[in-house]
Amino acid sequence: MRILIVEDDPLLADGVAQLLRGAGFTADYVGSGEQAEAALATETFDLMVLDIGLPGIDGLELLSRLRARHNPIHVLMLTARDALNERVRGLNLGADDYLTKPFAAVELLARVQALLRRSRGQGGNRRDYGPLTLDQDAHRAWLLGHPLDLPRREWGILQFLLDHPERVLSKERIVAAVCSWDQDMSENAVEVYISRLRTKLEPAGIRIRTVRGLGYMLENPPHDPKPA
Repeated sequence: MRILIVEDDPLLADGVAQLLRGAGFTADYVGSGEQAEAALATETFDLMVLDIGLPGIDGLELLSRLRARHNPIHVLMLTARDALNERVRGLNLGADDYLTKPFAAVELLARVQALLRRSRGQGGNRRDYGPLTLDQDAHRAWLLGHPLDLPRREWGILQFLLDHPERVLSKERIVAAVCSWDQDMSENAVEVYISRLRTKLEPAGIRIRTVRGLGYMLENPPHDPKPA
């Protein structure tokens, strides 16, 4: 899952980014509302961690502009302000949740995970796809009930495919979804990770189909066999 952090304190922004990356998310950060608008206009993010007290376009104005354009991104506000009316205004403008600085790292992670589960329409932290089960909070996977080893890149690509089943995803979109701006992954590397995923998943009937010249598509999971 890809997260954009909008925070003008570079130390805090980098700390939050490292925290989220350590939890398995892809996280990037910008220092102003203007930079956030530019990033959101060209790239897709699942969630935004948004500081209210930004220079120039502040967080509330940025949120108002996004909702006026019907941008559905989930928003977790960060604020050092204790005034109740600021928090209420942010929620009324369309923020999904808020944290008041200073905050505990474990609470930030818990709120991010809850919002991302909500974005998938799930109440729990597990998702099932035929014989495959992913526990997104624990970062563990099982196939046919047996533990499945998925290194970080394979995990990220599989999650992206699971979020878009039966849709063709280009190598470029896959790279953008699983890599932060300061990371590099070639499209040839995507082929390698897809090959590794196929080796692990296809024995259970989960297939990643190559659509020549376009990308990859996760096919519908196999149905459970009917009892004899």
